[in-house]
Amino acid sequence: MIKIAIIIGSTRPFRNAETVARWVYQIASRRNDAMVELVDLNDFNLPLLDEPTPAAMGQYTRPHTRAWAAKIASFDAYIFVTPEYNHAPSAALKNAIDYLYREWNNKAAGFVSYGADGGRLAVEHLRLIMGELQVADVQTQVSLSFSHDFKNYSVLTPRSHQETSINAMLDQLIAWGNALKALHSEYVDTARN
Repeated sequence: MIKIAIIIGSTRPFRNAETVARWVYQIASRRNDAMVELVDLNDFNLPLLDEPTPAAMGQYTRPHTRAWAAKIASFDAYIFVTPEYNHAPSAALKNAIDYLYREWNNKAAGFVSYGADGGRLAVEHLRLIMGELQVADVQTQVSLSFSHDFKNYSVLTPRSHQETSINAMLDQLIAWGNALKALHSEYVDTARN
């Protein structure tokens, strides 16, 4: 089975991202075709990118970068749970992504976004970033609207079709993650030698 990280893409106090990610986790963990794990950016305390060399070189000097790299490398696919701030993902999520390069390569990604208009523009930004990192992003995404999927902008009350959307996204993500596993496993084997 492939391993999927559900990445909580906000570090903001009183964030909705954690609640949304836990909801995604509950749905995904009922499946028997993948293992899922919550990955919280808050647990890694990543400062604004502080590595002296570009991530593509893989020469990490900071303990927090090494810990983040080891965690991300251990997965075959990712679900990014992202808010939309000013038509983009959070700065904390972009920063965390930029810390690494090869750890992301040849894997698959899906997206769950939320915001006033469902966070769609944040996902459009992330799709461009994923392309540069050689990550195959799946078409189906889940967009949660503050107007329709939250009560008072803070209590998650997803409409009934949203669980169907999560499972459709997972179907695609698991298929792509399995298809790409040989490619990124080959890289890991080469890097170890």
